[in-house]
Order: sequence, then structure tokens, then C-alpha cells
Amino acid sequence: MASSDLEQLCAHVNEKIGNIKKTLSLRNCGQEPTLKTILNKIGDEIIVVNELLNKLELEIEYQEQTNSSLKELCESLEEDYKDVEHLRENIPSHLPQVTVTQSSVKGSDLGPEEPAKVEERAPIKKPPKEQRSIKEMPFITCDEFNGIPAYMKSRLTYCQINDVIKEINKAVISKYKILHQPKKSMNSVARNLYHRFIDEETKDTKGHYFIVEADIKEFTTLKVDKKFHVLLNILRHCRRLSEVRGGGLTRYVIT
Repeated sequence: MASSDLEQLCAHVNEKIGNIKKTLSLRNCGQEPTLKTILNKIGDEIIVVNELLNKLELEIEYQEQTNSSLKELCESLEEDYKDVEHLRENIPSHLPQVTVTQSSVKGSDLGPEEPAKVEERAPIKKPPKEQRSIKEMPFITCDEFNGIPAYMKSRLTYCQINDVIKEINKAVISKYKILHQPKKSMNSVARNLYHRFIDEETKDTKGHYFIVEADIKEFTTLKVDKKFHVLLNILRHCRRLSEVRGGGLTRYVIT
């Protein structure tokens, strides 16, 4: 065996022996009453620091999402501003002239042979059919989010919860647009969905807006998994929805 290999082997063995001595020394320190109390305090401090790091991680994630939303809003406002500037700089030179009605012209202002201009009445248009409004779920406020128990929201952020509300509202609107649509204008897909919606209604959901898991899968990109059901528990806690069960189906009613 070469001398260099022997030296490396000796160094390796000495390192292992040194580690064992340090471990035994630390174990012995842990048995001493005074040091044991200090070690317990250090352990408690480590737990507190870990919890603070978790909260900091959630806050950073929330701030990043808020920053992203603000950037999108800023870009949208810049586009709107450009459109307004374009309209202001390109006002049509010829705008419709205001017609003068007979009642607004004084007799003394008209010549003896100058008849007053009478404004022609536009034909009365039939008022458009009133569109039925669809109830949507309000977003969670910051105060409500802070009031959700920590065990319930876990690592979920304020933005994640409201993103799910946005998707649920999308499903509600899509469903009830079909229900409010005239049957004659429905295609085969819409007609099949319409009949399913009617079959899922019960006396307890009469007059209420509700969806089921099939609607979430049909109209949104959400995954109906464990995380989704955790979010539903939060929405029930915040009184955004309630559940009506029956016939092997869970109906999520917008409250």
C-alpha cells in the first residue's frame, strides 16, 4: 500500500473517531440538568423560528401575487389611457348638429316668414327584454381571511381562495345561462346539460343558485381533489356556500 493511501486511511479513521467523540460529548451534555434546560429552551426557540419562517413564506407568496396583480392592472390602465388619448386627439370634425325644438325658440327671435324647426321624434323602440341576473359568490375580504382558523387554511393564500371563488362563479354563470336560454335555441350539448340541471334540482334548492362537482369539471379548470374540498370548507366557514345532499349528490348552494 502506498504511503499516501495509508495517510488518507488514517485521516479518515481519525475523522470518524473525532465525530464519535463529539457525539458522545453532546450526549453527555444533554444529561446534565443545567445544560438540559438550556437545550430545551433552544429547542423551543427553534420551533418558534420555524413557525415564523412559515408565516414569512406565506406573506412573501401573497405579496408576490399581489405585485403580479398590480402589474396587470397597471398595464391595463396604460392601455386604457392610450385609447383615451387616441380618442381625444382624433375627435371627428363633423359632429351631429343639435336640432332646435319649437318650444325652445322665442317668437321674437324668429323672422315673420321664418318657421321654427321642429325636432322630429325618433320611432319608439321596443325596450330590450330584461336579462335575469345570476347570483355570484362575493370575494373573501382581508378581515375574513385573517379570521379563518390557521388549521383550516393551512398554507392557502388570500389570492388562492379568491381565485377559486372566481372559478366557481364562472361555473354558476355558465350553468344558469343555459337554464335561462330558450329551449329552441339550444344545441344538443346544451339541451343535455339543461336536462341534467333540472334533474339535480330538489325542493331544498328551489329558488337558489347551486352547482355540483360535475359543473366544476364542465365549466372550469379546477381539479376536484383534496385541496379543493379544503377550500370548500373555508367557503362554508365564511358563509359563502352551504351544502344540500340527496340522491348521492352534493349540491353547493350560493348563499
